Amino acid sequence: MLYLIDKLMGRTRVTINENERAIWFYKGEVRGILGAGEHVLPNRRNQVRIERIALNSAAFVSVYEKALFEKAADQAEAQLTQYRTGSDEIAVIECDGRIHSVLSPDSKLTVWTDAGPWKADVIALEQDPVIAPALLQRLMKAGVASLLSQVRIVEVDKGQVGLVTVDGRMTGELTPGVTGYWMVGQKVAVKIVDLTRQPLDVTGQELLTRDRVTLRINVAAEYRVVDPVKAVTEVKDFTDALYRALQYAFRKTLGAMTLDQILESQVTVDAEAATKVRSDMAAIGLEVTDITLKDVILPGEMRDILNQVVSAQKAAEANVIKRREETNATRSLLNTAKVMADNPVMLRLKELEALESIAGKVDKLTVTNGTEGLMNDLVKLSGD
Repeated sequence: MLYLIDKLMGRTRVTINENERAIWFYKGEVRGILGAGEHVLPNRRNQVRIERIALNSAAFVSVYEKALFEKAADQAEAQLTQYRTGSDEIAVIECDGRIHSVLSPDSKLTVWTDAGPWKADVIALEQDPVIAPALLQRLMKAGVASLLSQVRIVEVDKGQVGLVTVDGRMTGELTPGVTGYWMVGQKVAVKIVDLTRQPLDVTGQELLTRDRVTLRINVAAEYRVVDPVKAVTEVKDFTDALYRALQYAFRKTLGAMTLDQILESQVTVDAEAATKVRSDMAAIGLEVTDITLKDVILPGEMRDILNQVVSAQKAAEANVIKRREETNATRSLLNTAKVMADNPVMLRLKELEALESIAGKVDKLTVTNGTEGLMNDLVKLSGD
C-alpha cells in the first residue's frame, strides 16, 4: 500500500545502513548526502540515482566533493570533515586514537566525520624538521608504507656521530640513537661518521729507489676521526685522502734512498714518512697513530742477486773467522814451545802425557830399556 502511495506521489524510499553513506542525485544533479536510516526522495520518472559509499574507507574520495560543498553545504559540513596544510606544514591525522595518514604541504584530506573521532596535529616544518620521539615511535609501530615514505629514519650506533644537512646546510650532529626527519618540502641528508679507531692498508705500491731498483711495499696505518665536521667538509673522502697521503709520503721518502739504506733502516723511514702524514691529516680532523712499513718486496731476479751477495758475505765472514782461529791456535802452540824450552820438567810432563795417550790406543806395551829409552826411540822413529 505504501509503495502505491509513494508511486502516486512521485517519490521513492531509500534505506541507508549504519556502515555506509550515500550521495543522491535528482535529474543528474547532486542534491546531498544521505545518512543512516530511511529516506523519502522525489522520484518522478525515475530521475533519482543513489551512490553508496562504505564508511570503512574513512577518507572521502569523490569527483562530486566540490559540488556537494557548493550545492549541499549544510549536509556536506555535517557529514564530512576537511583538513588542509599550508606550504610549510605537515599534518598528522588520527582516527579513533590511531594514526590514519600524514598530509604533506599544500594538501587536503576529506574524511567521513562519523568514521572518527578525528584529530589533526599540524607541524610547522620551518621550526624543526625533526620528528618528536614519541610520534616517531607511533609512526614506526603503525608500519604503513605510505606514512614512512614521508619519513627519514636515521640510526646512529655507539661510537658513531651523524652529521645532518637540511637543504644543503649543516644543522647539527646526532648522538647514538634513532632520529626521524620529515622528508617532504625539504631535503634531509645524514652522513654517518665512525669515531672508533680503524685500520687502513696500502698494499702493492710500486716505487723506484735512488739506485733504480723497483720495489713493492705494503703499508699499514691506524686512524680515528677527532673532528667529524672537518673530516666531512674539508675533503670529499677522508679515507681516500689518508690513503693518498700515505702513498705519496712513502714514495717520496723511499724514492730518495738506495735499496741498502731502505733495508738497513726501516724504522727511520717510517718515522720520516709518518711525520708528514700526521701533519697533513690533522688539518682535516684525523688522528693517525700507528704507521708501519710492513713489507718490502723485491723483484725475483733482484732477490736472487741479493741472496748471492748475502751468501758471499757470509762465506767471507766464515773464512775470516776460520783464519783467525788458526792464527790463535798457532800462537798458542808457539807459546807452549817457549815454555817447554825454558822448563825441562814441563817438557818431561808433556812427554808423559804423550806416552799416556799412546798407551791408551794399544792393547799391549812392553818397555825394555826404561822410560827414557822409550822416549828416545819414539823420537828416533818420528825422525825417520
